[in-house]
Amino acid sequence: MLTEEIGIKIFAGSSSIKFAEKMCKHLGTEVGKSQTITFSEGNTFVKILEKVRDKDVYIVQTIGVKPNDDFMELLFLIDAFKRASAGSITAIIPYFSYAKGDKKDEPRVSIRARVCADCLEITGVDRIITMDLHSPQIQGFFKKPVDHLYGMYPLCNYIRTKNIENMVVVSPDAGFAKNARNFANLLKAPVAIGDKTRLFHDENAEVLGIIGDVKGKNAVIVDDFTISCGTLIETARILKEHGAEKIYACVSHALIRDRGLKSLSESPIEELVITDTVENPLAFAHPKVRVVSVTKLFADAVKIIHNKESLSRLFDDIGTHFDKHSCAPNQ
Repeated sequence: MLTEEIGIKIFAGSSSIKFAEKMCKHLGTEVGKSQTITFSEGNTFVKILEKVRDKDVYIVQTIGVKPNDDFMELLFLIDAFKRASAGSITAIIPYFSYAKGDKKDEPRVSIRARVCADCLEITGVDRIITMDLHSPQIQGFFKKPVDHLYGMYPLCNYIRTKNIENMVVVSPDAGFAKNARNFANLLKAPVAIGDKTRLFHDENAEVLGIIGDVKGKNAVIVDDFTISCGTLIETARILKEHGAEKIYACVSHALIRDRGLKSLSESPIEELVITDTVENPLAFAHPKVRVVSVTKLFADAVKIIHNKESLSRLFDDIGTHFDKHSCAPNQ
């Protein structure tokens, strides 16, 4: 049944047009018509170009490469749908950049994730769907439901197709160790952990050592996002020093630009596996990058939520939401 027939409308913000189009193919529909204009001084104007009264509206907008512009556009879209009498409004945020700002860890700083949560709710959102929040506890900042999806399952399915022998899963730091353990359980592999330090609020981190046995093993580094590949490359360097053989890396969200991709090319990392939560043509075209699409995962989540069923169904069979034909370079 087409989504229009059951009252669902999928719309895309500027940062997730291709992602929304792929979702709609899985749902058997087309992206709704809307307009976003950015004026010369940076002001953003949005308009809905079709009727949405009493419809269940889903707005797809990643908060990624231009987080401030992306977030403001999302707020304006929510407000426009609210004023157009939509029945419900769900914000699908494949990557939520401000999830990193989850605490007041030093004097006189903003808890950015909480500010964003307040803005979304005040504007009129009814539900959030997102994936692999850097700090999952920020779900508690919302009074509205937050459905948190996991890229681990489709990423692990791709790694399984590589048939990597003598594998070890590596977390770059202690903060991601629990997630790395979940990866390792799915891949039936041991875990090693990097000893990472970061002195300042920047993209420069240093990995001082590795806890665990990696000598003679093929390593798969896992993390939730990368901006410059710095942590991944530092971890790969230390792994080589400790005797690791081939090195792969998996991240859910890739915001890498020119400099990071150049560093990746020169690094010992054989292959970087990412998802398509952030539209990043430069990364998608890189010869060392493989892209695993998670659009089916999000499309299935929309169907399940609309049918008022349990999202745990999504993870009963980790192969259901994986298309190995989407895992190719230059896509």
